[in-house]
Amino acid sequence: MQVIFSLLLVLAAVVLVAWILKRINLPQHAAGNLIKVQATVAVGQRERIVLVEVNDTWLVVGVAPGQVRTLHSMAKAELPASQVNMDNSANGKFQAWLKQMMEKRNAS
Repeated sequence: MQVIFSLLLVLAAVVLVAWILKRINLPQHAAGNLIKVQATVAVGQRERIVLVEVNDTWLVVGVAPGQVRTLHSMAKAELPASQVNMDNSANGKFQAWLKQMMEKRNAS
């Protein structure tokens, strides 16, 4: 009985650590990474809009469960770097910029 209890305790610890690591969602920084997440905005419970930098291109990507779609693509120089911070004040600017770009896209 003691062995079974110890085994269950170890398994619970493994599950707990995995859950904590998933919740923390640490970015992976490596010297060879070509793709960088610059900003992210939650637009629903499980839906997000993500600004991704790939070489000299920024992609605005919509992410939902089981689905990833490119919403917009632009050269890196088109958006000032001051608007691409991960703090809360920058997310509001990103949202305003995204809304403006979506309105332009829908008007075309």
